[in-house]
Amino acid sequence: MTNSCAIETGPAAIDVISVQSLVAYGYVGNSIAWPAMQAAGLRVSMVPTVMFSNTPHYDSIHGGVIPQSWFEGILADLDRRGVTAQAKVILTGFLGDPAQARALAEWIAASCARWPQLRVQIDPVIGDYAQGVFVDERLVDAYKTWLLPLADGLVPNLFELEKLTGRPVRTHEEIESAARCLLQQCRGGGRGWVLVTSTPPLSGLDSEIGMTWVTAATSGHISHQRIDSNPKGTGDLFSALLVQQLLQEKPLEEAARVAADYVVRMLEQTRDRGWPEMAFDFQLIARSMSAG
Repeated sequence: MTNSCAIETGPAAIDVISVQSLVAYGYVGNSIAWPAMQAAGLRVSMVPTVMFSNTPHYDSIHGGVIPQSWFEGILADLDRRGVTAQAKVILTGFLGDPAQARALAEWIAASCARWPQLRVQIDPVIGDYAQGVFVDERLVDAYKTWLLPLADGLVPNLFELEKLTGRPVRTHEEIESAARCLLQQCRGGGRGWVLVTSTPPLSGLDSEIGMTWVTAATSGHISHQRIDSNPKGTGDLFSALLVQQLLQEKPLEEAARVAADYVVRMLEQTRDRGWPEMAFDFQLIARSMSAG
């Protein structure tokens, strides 16, 4: 006799494993990537790298890097639960220190060897021109040594591109050349892509901001409206929505345009409300992005 009410005990399907920071207040790292991808219809397993009360630009901050044994144990348990075997993408963002970066790289390398369907999208969070380097400075070399060779896709901002390549990035030609240099360091010797955010627009207009992308065979530039609002986490949101679009097998340029458009809409809402943190609209993502 069988029990018709028996519960399926297999692992729940997971699309993305997101390895990033977590904050109690604000929308950065997994605190924005996880809800954005979930709202867009993806199933996401969230792995924290650090846990903070808020981002460091406030006058107080508490928390710290997740203990190494916890971090490594969480990754190992994802393997044991069958999560990694089913996942389609590993997304990485803010990392705590070089030891964590190395452990993450070893896990990614082993996971991709065992489950070759995995794509790896790395946002090499280092800093920006406004704040300079805001992570452990040793992570620059950690990215170059351990993580870049595992990436199928990279999403650095212009500051991070300069830090990772050591090249000037003042002109569009220099930006593309540096991005191609970075691409050659990625998995497969350049078979993936690099998308650089916060680049100068081709129009030269202050009202716009650009993105430059390269693959082995192609390159391009995208511009979108610059919004007078600067909450933290816009890069994390963009990277998360880019994952969702690429999982729909959209071309990189189209995926980037769609993701950037949603970020612009969130920034408009943040500006209009006068909020210091992002006015993230779960319903907007759920209504339109998950359907398309």
